[in-house]
Amino acid sequence: MRVGAHVPTRGRLARALDYAEAIEADAIQLFVSNPRAWSPPSLRHAAVDEFRERLAASPVGAVFVHSTYLINVASPDPAFHRRSIELAQAELGGAATIGADGLVVHTGAGGAGERAEAVARAGQAVREIASLGGPPVLLELTAGGAGAVASTIPQAAELLAAVDNIRVGLVLDTCHLLGAGYPLDDPSEAARPFDELRQLGLADRLALVHGNDARDPRGSRRDRHEHPGRGTIGEAGFRAVLADPLVGTTAVLVETRGREAEHARDVAALRDLAGRSV
Repeated sequence: MRVGAHVPTRGRLARALDYAEAIEADAIQLFVSNPRAWSPPSLRHAAVDEFRERLAASPVGAVFVHSTYLINVASPDPAFHRRSIELAQAELGGAATIGADGLVVHTGAGGAGERAEAVARAGQAVREIASLGGPPVLLELTAGGAGAVASTIPQAAELLAAVDNIRVGLVLDTCHLLGAGYPLDDPSEAARPFDELRQLGLADRLALVHGNDARDPRGSRRDRHEHPGRGTIGEAGFRAVLADPLVGTTAVLVETRGREAEHARDVAALRDLAGRSV
């Protein structure tokens, strides 16, 4: 298990590695473009070369790129849907350029009462994005809000079947899973989503875990992150999640807000809850 955080670049890619070193992370997630705009990545050759050279000598052994928040691969609006595909393709190219291990893309949402159509749109979009090659597209399950395409493991299986590309993987966010109704706050039941992955033959598709605690109770369908062990999942729930063998083979990244010192505490907390040292 590699442990880390979503880290800022502060206008220069290599600063993500400085930040990772400061918080003692050996895995990171970052943006390669403005997360709240329709702007494709603008990666200068010198900055990429510096990042890749630094990465090769760094303890960071896993790098993931998170797509912009505007992308919705299941959008019922044809223009919005096409724009989402094209931006995600550009970001996948950016992920390949920096040597990342995957591009994280949310599974998206459709309109009311048209989930089957939304799944088909999302499947077509992800298939088209992934067709460019490069690092895998990693689909992040949501907390199950209105029109959600995939917030449970069976729904993820349905979406992966629609995508029909073995290289497309999954990202599980512990906050999202609790919001979707999984009992991560009960240590005796916390393995349920991972058991479902195994039962559905999807264990090898889990590529990344976002280790976020939740500010809201189980089944809230809300996505509000809390520091690991300090939310409604709690320390006991996190210990049970991090003890699952599937999680032990992935990177676990925290996505809390805060400054460097807070992220360092979160990374240390994840290691402690997993019973691991640096």
